[in-house]
Parts: sequence; C-alpha cells; structure tokens
Amino acid sequence: MLSHLLELWAHEPTVAANIVDWRKEPEQAARTVEFPAALHPALKAYLAQKGITRLYTHQAESWQITSQGKNVVVVTSTASGKTLCYNLPVLDRILREPQARALYLFPTKALTQDQFQGLADASAWLNQQGYGQAPAAVYDGDTPTGQRPTIRSKARILLSNPDMLHSGILPHHTRWAEFFRDLRYVIIDEIHTYRGVFGSHVANLLRRLQRVARFYGATPQFILTSATIANPDQLAERLIEQPVDIIDQDGSPRGERNFLLYNPPIINAELGLRASASGESVRLTSDLLTQDIQSLLFCRARRSVEILLKNLQQVSGGGQDRLRSYRSGYLPRERRDIERSLREGQARVVVATNALELGIDIGGVDAVVLVGYPGTIASTRQQAGRAGRKHGASLAVLVASANPLDQFLMQHPEYIFERSPELALVNPDNLLILFQHIRCAAFELPFRAGDGFGRLAPEILDQVLQILAQSGELHVSGPGYFWMADRYPAEAVSLRSSSPQPVVLQAYNSEGVQVIGEVDRESAVWMVHPQAIYLHSGLMYEVEELNLDNFTARLRQVEVDFYTEPRRETEIEKLSIALESQVQGARKVMGDIMVTTRVTGFRRQRWFTHENLGEGALDLPPSQLRTTGYWLTLDPLTVEALRESGLWRNDPNDYGPNWMNMRRLAVARDKHTCQSCGAIERERSFHVHHKIPFRQFSAAVQANQLDNLVTLCPPCHQRVELAVKMRSGLAGLGYVLHNLAPLFLMCDVEDLGVHTDPQSPLADMNPVVVLYDMVPAGIGLSDAVFSMHAELLERARQLVAACQCQSGCPSCVGPAGPGGVGGKDETLALLGLLTEDKRK
Repeated sequence: MLSHLLELWAHEPTVAANIVDWRKEPEQAARTVEFPAALHPALKAYLAQKGITRLYTHQAESWQITSQGKNVVVVTSTASGKTLCYNLPVLDRILREPQARALYLFPTKALTQDQFQGLADASAWLNQQGYGQAPAAVYDGDTPTGQRPTIRSKARILLSNPDMLHSGILPHHTRWAEFFRDLRYVIIDEIHTYRGVFGSHVANLLRRLQRVARFYGATPQFILTSATIANPDQLAERLIEQPVDIIDQDGSPRGERNFLLYNPPIINAELGLRASASGESVRLTSDLLTQDIQSLLFCRARRSVEILLKNLQQVSGGGQDRLRSYRSGYLPRERRDIERSLREGQARVVVATNALELGIDIGGVDAVVLVGYPGTIASTRQQAGRAGRKHGASLAVLVASANPLDQFLMQHPEYIFERSPELALVNPDNLLILFQHIRCAAFELPFRAGDGFGRLAPEILDQVLQILAQSGELHVSGPGYFWMADRYPAEAVSLRSSSPQPVVLQAYNSEGVQVIGEVDRESAVWMVHPQAIYLHSGLMYEVEELNLDNFTARLRQVEVDFYTEPRRETEIEKLSIALESQVQGARKVMGDIMVTTRVTGFRRQRWFTHENLGEGALDLPPSQLRTTGYWLTLDPLTVEALRESGLWRNDPNDYGPNWMNMRRLAVARDKHTCQSCGAIERERSFHVHHKIPFRQFSAAVQANQLDNLVTLCPPCHQRVELAVKMRSGLAGLGYVLHNLAPLFLMCDVEDLGVHTDPQSPLADMNPVVVLYDMVPAGIGLSDAVFSMHAELLERARQLVAACQCQSGCPSCVGPAGPGGVGGKDETLALLGLLTEDKRK
C-alpha cells in the first residue's frame, strides 16, 4: 500500500513538484552479540521467553560500561531498544542484591506509565519462576495517598518525574531513608527534553538528589538516554556533574525509510506567499487514509490538533474510531484508550501534539506527517522515528510552513539528514534558579562548613547562604546554616519557570473559582493583561483583572472569534560587557542588559484571517528583565556604504521649514484625536504621521500636504512606524536572525527576544540588532549566538538570497509593506557587507 502511494506521489505533478528532497534509507539488518556471560541466568531466561536470544550491540556496550561502574548516556534512534540498556543492569543488580533500589525519572507521566508496564511484566515473571521479586511502582501526582507508604517501603524500582522528586520526595527524604540508603542507580530518560529553564532546574534538582543520597551513604550510578543532539555527552555531564561515556552506534534493525521534505506551492509570487502547511498536510494525510496506511499527524499547538482533526474528518469522511486526536488536557483514561487503539490498528490516523513524540508504546505506524518544523532537529527525528517497523517500508513527511526557519531547512536539507547543529543548553548557576534550589536544599539538609552544591564555586555558595541568612530564611549556628522560614520552599518553585513568584490564573464561573494555571511575572503583563484573550485546554478566557500586587489574574470563559495581540514598547540599557570583538563590517558584543518593556495597548484580530477588529489602550507598569544579550553594532563604514547605494532607510528625516505649521493644522483638523484608536490628546502630545512615507517624495512640501498627514497617539504611531522599520535592512536583519537562531540553539523562537534600533544607547547611538535571553539572568543563549555569529549570518544571507519573493515576505525578512515595498534588497545588501559576500 505504501509503495503504491509513493509511486503515485512521484508521478502526480501537484505533489511531486513540491517535494524538495526525498531521502531513502535502505533496510538495515540488526547487529547483535551473545548475552554477556555475567548476565544473571534469570534475565537470560526472561528475555528468551520474550523471543530475545541476543542483544543489539549498543545494548551490550551499555551493559559493559555500566558493569565497570561508569555513568553512560545512550543516544540511538527511536524504538531501538534503549529500555534494555538500563533495565538489564538494574534488574541484574536487584536479583543479586535484593535490597538495592533504583530511581527512574521520565519527563512525562504517560512515559512513566508506559515504562512501568514492561517492568511490572518482568517482575511478575521473575517472581513466578522463583527468582525473587523486583517490585516496581509509579510515584507521581496521580498515585493514591493510601498507596504511598507501601511504595516507600517495598518498591525496589521507583518510577517518577522531576516535578515529583522536587516537591514530593526530596523534601520528605526522612520517610525515604531506606530507599536512599540502598539507591544504586538513577535512570534519566529523554535528557534532550531537559534544556533551557527546565533543564537548569533539573540540573539543580540532581544536585539536591545526590546531596541527599550522600547523606545516607549512597553514590548512585547514572544511566541516561537522549535523542540525537549535538552535545549529548556535554549535556549529560552538565546535568549530573560527573563524567559519562557515550554510546551512539545503533545496532537495532529497521526497514526501509522514506523521508520527504515538502514545501507547499507558492500562490502569490510577488509577495512570496505559499499555500498553508495545514491544508497541504490534510491533503497528504487524506491520501494516506485512502490507502489505509496507519499514520500520525503531528502539529505544534493543542488548538491546531482539534482544527486539523475536524478538517480531516470533513475531507475524508472518516469516523470517530478511525480518526482520533491526542494532546495534553485529555484524561489519562482517554490517552490510554487512544494508545491501545493505535497498537491494535483500529485508529488509522491520530492527530497529535508532541505528547506522542516520546517513546510511548503505540506499536509501529507506517507514516508520519509533520505540520511545520517541530522546533528542533531532535524533535523532528523523534517524530519521524515514530513511523517504521523492524521490517517493511515507512514514510515521514515534513510539510514546511512559511516560517524562515522552515524555509531555510527546505534549502538546506543536510541540517535534518546529515548533522544536528543544535546544542541543548542549561545554566544551573543562573542566580534566580540557583537561589530557589539552595533554599530547597537547606530545607532538606542544613549546610555545614565544607559542604558543596555540585560543582558550584564555594565562594558563590557561601555568598548565597549569607544572603539567605541576612534575609532571615536561614539561621547561622556554629559552622552551619539551618532553614528557619515558615514556608515550605519547594511548593513555591516551579521547575518550568525561572520566576520565583508566578501570577495565578483564576477562572470565575457560577460554581466558584478554579485555578487553571499560572504565568511568570514578566510575561503576565502581555499574556494576561486586562481584556486579553487567554487560551487554555482549547477553551477561551477573557481577562477581567490583572493584580500584580497579589500576583493574580481574574478570567472568565468566553466564546469569541478573535484573539488579542499586545502592543509593546521596548528599551534596552547596557549594564556590563562580558565579551566583544571586531567582525566583518560590525562589532559583536555579549553582556548584561536591562530590558524595559511597556505594554501600551492591544489589538483584536480575527482567527485565521487576522483581520483587525479594533484596538484598545492599556496603562500598565513597565516590566523589567535583567538578562544577557548579544548585539551587533554596525560600523559607520557599513552604514555609509548602504547609504551611498540608497539602501539605508534609518536616517532621521528633514521635514522642511513648513513642517511645524502643517503639523498644527493636521492635529487641529483631527480634533486632537488619534485616528487609529480614538484616544483623545491630554498630557502627552500626539504625533503626526505621513501616510505615504516621507522618503518616497522628492520634496518636503509635497510630502507634507495635509491630505498625507494623520494624527496618531504615540502607541499607535509606534506600531505604524514599526511596519515601516520592518521594511528596512536593519529590521529585516533582526527578523531573519531571530527566526533562524533557534535552529542552532535548540530553543523556541519565544525564548529569544529581538530588538533593532538605528540609534541605540547600547552602542553610542549607532545602529544595533540585539538578540537576548527571555530568562532573568540568562540561560546561555546569547553566549551561544556570540560564538556562532559568523555561521549564523552566512546562513541568514543564504536564506534571504534564495527566497523567491520580490521585496520581502514572512519567509525571509518579514512581510512587505503597502504597495509591496519590502526590505529584502536592503537586508541582503547589509548581510553581504557583514559576510564578505563577493557576489552582492
């Protein structure tokens, strides 16, 4: 069936013309070895009755390294049998040493439950055969309270997640004294998910875990697994702060694999607009369904799951049993039912978020369609790897969106197929995160003279302890620091956020108040400002009140056909410089900055069409973010070269001698009222804007005609001017760098802030482009951008040069403005000067 469909696609012009790359990996035979001689006979017997008579080479290598007492990280493909890499040494140890314990940490509850089934099966068989017990148990937020004491005393293998270890186990370690005393192994699965803020929290959590284990006399060995990333061994060592050996040669078999890169056709050549990734994905998936090929359809947003499912049902006429959806927000029972339906073949297509990306057992589906680039190469390979069995052909299709990153990958398939440029970055010494975990650690065990905290420098630990003592949270007694505060610190720390005090979202209805989530303080002013539309689990809420003093937001559920977009003003202040060097045409700098953001208003936009339905003004306190940033300061010679070529649009205008008089006439004609939002001029003077840009006229008198002028309040004027700036090379450079950098950083585009300023105080009023960490104190993203400056700019130049639009589009430098005037030529010229491009 699959081979027949691939043949059809290859000869169907409306499909074949959009396939930019088709990689076919031949079937690969398994590479196996005999069971290790030292493996416990009971495990050999158990594997034999499961039909396993030999180990894959990477499983045997993991056994050998762990047998030497070393830590190991295993990096092999999806469904390659990584589970045996840690289950064999753990079960062998427990069979030989019945009191030995192991802790398994998984990033999601679903993966925990899935792995538990395999261990429970093994434990039951071993017990039936008289080899003794290796009881395993899940301990997470869903574990009934009545079962928890029994689990603490009897479980030899404990399966949990970082959040439960953080708030439910380590703070109560005295109840787990026997478990920690006998802890021999810690298994950390899917470590590529532990990056950025979450990964930095987990690194500190593992510092606390090892500290508690040492208190009870245990030094557990670590076995870690990861998807393919650029630095798995570095990330593993950063997380556990111990040396690790890496295993990255996969010995498992696989059938033939087809991986297609599909770029939707251009439907407006002038503007560079393409057909939607969603529509093309539904079309391809319908073909798969027609051929009865079991498939997964991956998309990034929960809302998109429901929309795509509905579209697919309408196009194909498929019933509820054959077409299913899977995302967070579903009850565990619903998820298990969908997973079973996939394994048993009843569900032919499941539309899912990345909740199905990790190694949950769903059997072997034959095809996967990715609606847009998932955000990282690791996720792309994980999702694509969900298709395929040990024998027989499989298919993965990545359908590109109009995003610059997606379009770059269409131009450079080698980033997906031949290497992984991403670095999974963590910074456990981020001060905000560090302070939170040292509080938790002090609650768990007093700090005494000579104590360490992972690889944290002793002088930094001492400074933090002294600050906490001065605040009254710790009490100094002799050589020790003891927890004194009333509160339980772990409860106030979210592993998913660096903010110590989140804003709680309270939804009001006729039945009372329900807490539906929380956001960090810095994000609250633009995510949940008054009158904002907030989405949660597919439901829409309107924000009625934001109380930043009490850290609460009051919401009510609504049904509307629009969403809201905040209008923001940003100012950046330089605090210190850590690194700087001269580069081609500019100077690159990395340092500490203060980002001050003011949300001045918002606009309502209709779903899907993005039609502007109106605007509103806001008066909110500014939000300040102290973080790290990378900025590129253009040399005066670079600016002058652009100016001489007529490609520099950021110089201030000389509006001529009649400007002030015409300005007064325009404001009077408009009755001191903003012609965009209707605000009335009071203390703050309004601006007058040229409808047709001033630079498009040969003389100021022509540009300043009254019918070309309009009165705008400062927020609306900034928004309009931003649209003009987007058509400049400086803003185009910021746009493409901001969208392309995540390919190298293994982060989301929202993890980076971007700011362009033709006269920046960061650089003595010279033009700059700034990329900065959207995390207080930084997480290492700006440092990485500074290091990869040359490659990032060269890749940006290639992307813009290869784009098929005429003046600029969402796939390169941002959408063109009125009349099709864009910033593509300016941006390309600027990139040429910054990359020594001889072809410009």
